[in-house]
Amino acid sequence: MPITMANVGEEMMIKKIGGNPETRRFLENLGFVVGGFVTIVNDIGGNVILSVKESRVAVSKEMAMKIMV
Repeated sequence: MPITMANVGEEMMIKKIGGNPETRRFLENLGFVVGGFVTIVNDIGGNVILSVKESRVAVSKEMAMKIMV
């Protein structure tokens, strides 16, 4: 399921990063790698703030839909 369907505060393991190669590379550079853990910190109007590798990253709903957990 996409990370946008998880609950706030829930830690999930990343199973797959979707999208075109450029999108996958962008997300991997932010720290979203398969096997890594991510937590939803906040959900604001569909956009989400995620905690990954001890950092907080804000991504759009469209980007978050490509992160499968």
